[in-house]
Amino acid sequence: MCDTLVVVAPDRVLFAKNSDRNPNESQFLDWQPRRFHPIGDRLQCTWMEIDQVSETFAVLLSRPFWMWGAEMGANEYGVVIGNEAVFTDQPYASTGLTGMDLLRLALERADTARSAVEVIVTLLERHGQGGGCGHEDHSFTYHNSFLVADPTEAYVVETAGTLWDVEQVSSGVRSISNGLTIPGFDRHSATLPTYFAKAKVRQAITGSCAATTPRDLMALLRHHGRKGPAPRWSPLMGAKAAPCMHSGGGRKATSQTTGSWVAELRRDGEHRHWATATAAPCISLFKPVQVGLAVDLGPEPTDRFDPDNLWWRHELLHRAVLADPVRLIPLLATERDRIETRWMGTSIEPSVAFAEADDVTSRWTAAIHSSGALDRRTRQARRYWDERNRRACIPHADPRARTS
Repeated sequence: MCDTLVVVAPDRVLFAKNSDRNPNESQFLDWQPRRFHPIGDRLQCTWMEIDQVSETFAVLLSRPFWMWGAEMGANEYGVVIGNEAVFTDQPYASTGLTGMDLLRLALERADTARSAVEVIVTLLERHGQGGGCGHEDHSFTYHNSFLVADPTEAYVVETAGTLWDVEQVSSGVRSISNGLTIPGFDRHSATLPTYFAKAKVRQAITGSCAATTPRDLMALLRHHGRKGPAPRWSPLMGAKAAPCMHSGGGRKATSQTTGSWVAELRRDGEHRHWATATAAPCISLFKPVQVGLAVDLGPEPTDRFDPDNLWWRHELLHRAVLADPVRLIPLLATERDRIETRWMGTSIEPSVAFAEADDVTSRWTAAIHSSGALDRRTRQARRYWDERNRRACIPHADPRARTS
């Protein structure tokens, strides 16, 4: 489950996305340079092979570790794309291009938002969409919608099988979530899974925002669906009804925000991007990133804890804070906001920002562990996270934690 939105203004376009996936499904920033390919070359995507093009553009992707495609990303021309799972009345294919494959292919092959839309719909009609999209449940699949933007305009692309529709966004706010929204095309929506995805609840939050700056969008991606710093929990659905999503409820509550991205695409070509490269934006720092400037974040992650990898190091903080977010998130939020504001007011190098963020995260983790916080989760939520920690071979988030 995810949320993506754009704000189209006269001089720029703002973009924001939370990627929500399984809790141990680590996501990482993947820099790919511009490349030239031999005629007749073939490309292996997640589940199928297709023809490669002669030239692919430089991209920066936020990619779940096990798939070829990406949840969100940008290319060297200032095109950004985010995708959403949608549930429709059309058949689900056992193989094909995933929505994440289509997103990456469009970024690698298109220099404008309009041409990216053409890439998506052309490949969709030619190859179809399908194949497993879940990490814990490999049989889980869905259709896709996309929000495609460049410095001048944006487009919503919604699909149902090989059917599709497009809506241009020329001004104002437009958001998408896990449901079809284009008038007329929404007749293909599957009512029950769309309802359980809480798509309309989250889109009501993102679609009514009054964001005018990247900082506004960062705050929106941290929105927990109510006033105050902590998530609003449901025993059945976890914290699925807010952009900053936290898992830990029943069987329908297995999604967690595992990566977040904010972009400012300016018509003068001065594009700026910020990515968490970690889960839970409420306790993550949005770090500045550039499409053509890679940062060493350690080895590529898997679904097993690795202290040398940025995403997993942050999970030590994340899973400790989950014990009592009402008390613990405010301990970090003021410094989090102060650091991001300082970074946005300077031309700090991405590698310097990431190094500072790593040091801050280590200090926050130590402070949370020594806070003496009680574990105030329900027994059901504790069992859920204990199982995820066991599967990932992660050290206990806080071995001194006590239950209330």
